[in-house]
Amino acid sequence: MTDQSIIFITFGIYLVLIFTIGWIGLRRTQCQSDYILGGRKLGKWTTAISAGASDMSGWLLLGLPGYAYLAGLEAIWIAIGLYIGTCMNWYFVAPRLRVQTQTLNNALTVPEYLEYRFNDSSHLLRLVSAIFILIFYFFYTSSGLVAGGKLFESVFGLSYQWAVIIGALTILIYTCLGGFLAVSWTDLIQGLLMALALSYVAFISIYSLHGFEALFNWISIINTDLVNPFTSITNGPLGFIGIISLLAWGLGYFGQPHILVRFMAIKSEKMIPQARTIAIYWTAIGLISALLIGFAGIALLGNQLQASDSEKVFIELLQLLLHPLPAGICLAAILAAIMSTADSQLLVASSALTEDIYKIINIKVTDKQLMLFGRVAVVVLTLFATALALQPDNNVLDLVAYAWAGFGATFGPVILLSLYWKNMSRNAALVGMLTGGITVIVWKNITSEYWLFDLYELVPGFVLAVLAILICQRTHTIFNRN
Repeated sequence: MTDQSIIFITFGIYLVLIFTIGWIGLRRTQCQSDYILGGRKLGKWTTAISAGASDMSGWLLLGLPGYAYLAGLEAIWIAIGLYIGTCMNWYFVAPRLRVQTQTLNNALTVPEYLEYRFNDSSHLLRLVSAIFILIFYFFYTSSGLVAGGKLFESVFGLSYQWAVIIGALTILIYTCLGGFLAVSWTDLIQGLLMALALSYVAFISIYSLHGFEALFNWISIINTDLVNPFTSITNGPLGFIGIISLLAWGLGYFGQPHILVRFMAIKSEKMIPQARTIAIYWTAIGLISALLIGFAGIALLGNQLQASDSEKVFIELLQLLLHPLPAGICLAAILAAIMSTADSQLLVASSALTEDIYKIINIKVTDKQLMLFGRVAVVVLTLFATALALQPDNNVLDLVAYAWAGFGATFGPVILLSLYWKNMSRNAALVGMLTGGITVIVWKNITSEYWLFDLYELVPGFVLAVLAILICQRTHTIFNRN
C-alpha cells in the first residue's frame, strides 16, 4: 500500500465519523432552538473544547506556524495576547452572558440578546448586528476554505480551486445535517485531535533537532534576527506599535459570535469554572505547540517556503518526519481545525439571517420553515465564501486578522459593557457597534506612510467604539436630566 493510499484511507475514516455525527445531530434536532443553540444542553468538555476549536481553526495549524516560520520569536506576542484574551473571556463574559441570555426571553443569538437587553422595539440594533455578522463571516469562512484548499492541494496534488471546492462541500454537508449539536459534538472530537496532532508534531520536531538548545542554534545560524522577539518580520525593530498590534489580538475574543454562543449553550452557569479550566489548558497546549512547529520549520526546512506558502510548514514537517499513518491522522487534524471553525461560522451567519433578519420581516413562520431557511442560508453563504477563497494568493492569517478585528471591535465593547453597565442605553450600543465596525473597515483600507496606520485595525476600532459608547451615554444622561 502506497503512502498516498494510507493517508487517503485515514481521511476517509475521519470523514465517515464526522458525517455519522452529523446524522445523529439531525435526529436530535427537533426545533429552531436545537438547530441554533442545541437546546442549551452542552456539557463542560463539549463547551470548552468546541469553543477553542471553533476559535482557533486552521489558523492554529497553518496560519500561526506559518507566521512563526517567517517571523521567529516575534510570533510569541500574538500567542500571549490570545492566551490572555481567552482567559479574560471565560472569566468576565462567559458566566454573565450565559445567565442573561436565558433570562432575557431565552435569546438564541447575539443580536437577539442585544435587542432584548436594550428593549429595542424598532429591531434596528438586531438588524445592524446581523448585517455586520454577515459581512465579517464572509471573510472569516473564506479563510477556512483557503486553509482547506492548501491542505488538499499539498496532500493529494489537486489543483487549488478543486481543493477549495471539495473542502467547501465537506463542511456544507454535515453543517446542514445536524446544526449546532452536530457542530459542537464534532468540534469536541476535532479539538482533541488538534491538540494531539500539534503537541505530537512539536515533540517529534524538537526531538529530531536534539532539543531546544539545538533548535535555537539552528535558527540563529539561518537568521540571527529570528531569535529576537523585538525584531519584526521585515528584520527591522518591532517597536511599540508592532507589539501592541500583536498583543491586541486578545481584545478580539469579547466579540466573536461563534465563541460567545458556546457560553450561551452550556447546560448551566455552574459548569463554567470547570469548562474554563479545560479551555485554558487546551489553548496553552495549542499555542505553544504551534509556535514550536513554526520555529522547528525554520531549522528543518530553511528558506524553502516563501510568502503564503509558509502556511504549509506544518504539512511539510509531517511529510518529512512522520510515517504515513500518523501523518494521515495529523493531516486529518488540519481538516478538523478548518471544519470546526467554518461550520460554527456558517451556523452563526445562518442564524443571523433566520433569527435576526428573516424572522423580523416575516414573523409568522414555523420552526420547520426556519430550520429549512437556515439550511438554505448555509448553502448560499458557503457559495459566496468559496468564490472569495478561490483566489490562490489569499493568506489565511490576513483573512482571519480582518474578520477577527471586525467582530472584536463591533461587538466586543458592546457585549462587555452591556453585561456590567446596567444603565447603558440602546442608542449608545448602536453607536458603539457602528463606530467599531466602520472604523475597522476604513482603517484596513487606508494606505498611508504615517506610522499610526500600521496599528492593527482592531485597536482603533475597539478604543473608538468604547469612547463612542461613553460619549453617547453621557449625552443621553445630560439630555434626560434637562
